[in-house]
Amino acid sequence: MSKNTQVLLAARPSGKPAPSDFRIVETAIPEPADGEVLLKVLYLSLDPYMRGRMNAGRSYAKPVEIGAVMEGGTVARVVRSRHPDFSDGDFVLSHSGWQSYALSRGAELRKLDPDAAPLSTALGILGMPGFTAYAGLLTIGQPKPGETVVVAAASGAVGSAVGQIARIKGARAVGIAGGADKCAFVRDTLGFDAVIDHRAPDFAEQLAAACHKGIDVYFENVGGHVWDAVFPLLNDFARVPVCGLIAHYNQPAGAQGGQDRLPGVMREVLSRSLLIRGFIQREFADQRPAFYQEMAGWIKSGAVRYREDVVDGIENAPDAFIGLLEGRNFGKLVIRVAAES
Repeated sequence: MSKNTQVLLAARPSGKPAPSDFRIVETAIPEPADGEVLLKVLYLSLDPYMRGRMNAGRSYAKPVEIGAVMEGGTVARVVRSRHPDFSDGDFVLSHSGWQSYALSRGAELRKLDPDAAPLSTALGILGMPGFTAYAGLLTIGQPKPGETVVVAAASGAVGSAVGQIARIKGARAVGIAGGADKCAFVRDTLGFDAVIDHRAPDFAEQLAAACHKGIDVYFENVGGHVWDAVFPLLNDFARVPVCGLIAHYNQPAGAQGGQDRLPGVMREVLSRSLLIRGFIQREFADQRPAFYQEMAGWIKSGAVRYREDVVDGIENAPDAFIGLLEGRNFGKLVIRVAAES
């Protein structure tokens, strides 16, 4: 590449993002100053949280500004280093965003060993999604042997790890996914004890039958009608790590249709002693060394499996991201920006 291809936020979406909310531009490849490295992005992670960064409202992180590069985790190769801790050719985990080249002063970079695991896994099962599953489930969910753990979006990057970790800890894993192919993957490849298709007309009845002893841990990724089916099945003292609410991400800010059900929910939270806690994975940063060690061991032993959905070309990131919010992806969604060599 002789130019730096960038995907910018062109407009703040009202509801579902559209291609017109993004703008693709080409700029000159920057030159690193003293203490900087020039990175060539190889893989870009696309994740549901990015939808929230497109909004201007208050959240746990600053929104992307109009005209700025869309943010996101990346795997990159150092192509020119003027930093004492990095050499040309080093592979690193970075946060370079939706672009093909970026500058870094090195503080946020983590070196990667391409012989230890495929580089793209640093954005998935051995990266933020895998760590989100690990920390959220074990710290908040605290599954115990024999308990029932239910996870929504069970074929996705986070949900697939949640169910497999639950089984490692001796719990019974019940997944919720959309469509026959995803359900088959969750059951036959990931080894969940049961999986329910949330598109089935009798979804709530099937879930109740699969969780005949109730639900002890529900790892929330979705919200919407999935939450409606899960909530009545929660046992006393159930734990609910709230990781995401993808069914609501495209709702306009402040939109809330229908009856206010909060009083009823809170009454049940009180009477059943439920623990419902939202979290952001960085809150548990001190657990990352243990996560890297344990997850690498589980992958090596075959106790944890993963699937990636790889799309080629940075220019295809907007359409792939829109598809992610619609559930079109199958596995961890990654954009391959450039070849590793």
